[in-house]
Amino acid sequence: MKDEMFIKKITSYIEAHLDEDLSLERIADNLHYSKFYLARTFAEQTGSTIGKYIQGRRLTLAAWKLVETNKPIVEISYEAHYNSQQAFTLAFRRLYLCTPQVYRRRGQFDIRQPQMSIWRAAA
Repeated sequence: MKDEMFIKKITSYIEAHLDEDLSLERIADNLHYSKFYLARTFAEQTGSTIGKYIQGRRLTLAAWKLVETNKPIVEISYEAHYNSQQAFTLAFRRLYLCTPQVYRRRGQFDIRQPQMSIWRAAA
């Protein structure tokens, strides 16, 4: 139960700061834990790294923006913290199995990385 609360604390921080630069060091400093303890516990309890979780959440938010807004794809890619539209497109395609442009044309939002707080932490 202690680890489950710890995971909720980490994911709550990430969700509240998803639009900011998030490094493992920054998260650890703000939560007052060692970055090594933070990374190890998160991976053990969720089966994912913190970086992969953040990337998945940002891409899921980007997918929502593609369907629900008319923002240019390049703007959405920068908001998702990608330095180029090409890097964003490659990451988006890996997760959604299509390009952002094709996804936008389909017009149907699909959550690929739900908020961890609604998941049950692995035993």
